Amino acid sequence: MPIELGSILVGFVTGITNFGAFIQLPGGETGLVHISEVADGYVKDIGDYLKLNEQVTVKVISVDPKGKIGLSIKQTKAGKDKSYQTKKGHLSFEDKLAIFLKESEERQEVLRRSAEAKRGGRSTKNSYRYSQV
Repeated sequence: MPIELGSILVGFVTGITNFGAFIQLPGGETGLVHISEVADGYVKDIGDYLKLNEQVTVKVISVDPKGKIGLSIKQTKAGKDKSYQTKKGHLSFEDKLAIFLKESEERQEVLRRSAEAKRGGRSTKNSYRYSQV
């Protein structure tokens, strides 16, 4: 069965990597869902969203001449509910800016927490305070 661009298929997760998940499609072909196509928001760990042998609905977003198949999970949900991607075009500039700022702050907070964890959980303020004692 040839895979057609834009078709919605049901497959099974056969592998999970740090950059995406491999999905076995009907007919035995395998495609890749890149980490950026798993969910609408920021995905740090694909394991939080997908498990091995889980059944998923995917949309075919690319097929290259070598036979590599690009898939998306988040684009299958865009048509079913009014997600950010579908509402985005109907928002004013101020609303879009507010959403961007909120998402940016959330990403910055994740980075701050990651940096704190690498330092051993102490912030620079605490380190300075202890060095003064």
